[in-house]
Amino acid sequence: MKILITGVAGLLGSRLADYFVDKSVSYNNEDIDVIGVDDLSGGYIDNINKDIMFHEVDVLSKDMESIFAIHSPDIVYHFAAYAAECLSPFIRTYNYTNNLTATANIVNQCIKYHVKRLVFTSSMAVYGDQDPPFNEDMILHPKDPYGVAKAACERDIQIAGEQHGLDWCIIRPHNVYGTKQNLWDRYRNVIGIWMYQKLHDQSISIYGDGQQTRAFSYIDDCLEPFYKCGFSNEASQQIFNIGGTTEYSIQQVAEIVRDVVGDIDIKYFEPRHEVKHAVPTYQKSVELLQYKDKTSLKKGIITMWEWAKSQPMRDRQSFTEYEIEDNIYEYWKN
Repeated sequence: MKILITGVAGLLGSRLADYFVDKSVSYNNEDIDVIGVDDLSGGYIDNINKDIMFHEVDVLSKDMESIFAIHSPDIVYHFAAYAAECLSPFIRTYNYTNNLTATANIVNQCIKYHVKRLVFTSSMAVYGDQDPPFNEDMILHPKDPYGVAKAACERDIQIAGEQHGLDWCIIRPHNVYGTKQNLWDRYRNVIGIWMYQKLHDQSISIYGDGQQTRAFSYIDDCLEPFYKCGFSNEASQQIFNIGGTTEYSIQQVAEIVRDVVGDIDIKYFEPRHEVKHAVPTYQKSVELLQYKDKTSLKKGIITMWEWAKSQPMRDRQSFTEYEIEDNIYEYWKN
């Protein structure tokens, strides 16, 4: 049994690869071989488990067909994406290219090479500004280009299932954090951004009043459900919210981070164009995937912080030029 993971150097991809390797997971007594793909634009080679077969390839490239032809994967986990939601209005073509067009290339290969199931990581961004909690049956109403791209990917995958018989499972993770997360991206991964700021003697940045509400998901709690999304019959052609069961304000999360990392100021900046309250339902993932929110937010942050302190002082990832700068926030101006 062969599985292919795109975005294998990122948080979700690298930790799922670890899950398969470290737990010696098998399927019907058949060993599982992991093939990983990443262009290392948003992840790091150090994250990739040494016991998988790794290809440094952009999922947009024609080289992806060669990888499918050589390995003939049975299950594909498509985790590669650029998930800077609030930045997406200022990098539209980059956003659609790296999310929608890239996914179309993966879908094409899955059809051509008769993949048994495609597992796609979408986003809570597809729900937009609706009344929470968001459930999987809601009409999608994204508020930004990132959400639009993810919603379009979802529908394209469903059409591939209807027309070409591609089996699929769509997951909508919610604010996943933990070890191997990218701390060095200026625009995404809020807990990682705050840890970077602490490590560089900066204040914690909050955009707006901090009363935005979210749920957070520790990566280790998500791995077993991710596995089931690829292998369980009950996950076939299903959509799952996968994420934390407790609602927090951004202010509350910042205060928990401050308790863990030590004394640090909180600085408030102009609000962003974003959903104010984005909290999902989780019952479906509990019933069908046995999702368990076992790790408290503070415990997960403590573990992530111990890891973060051991990381090298990498250069921070930042756009030197945006596609448009009209109405861009002051704190992102170059």
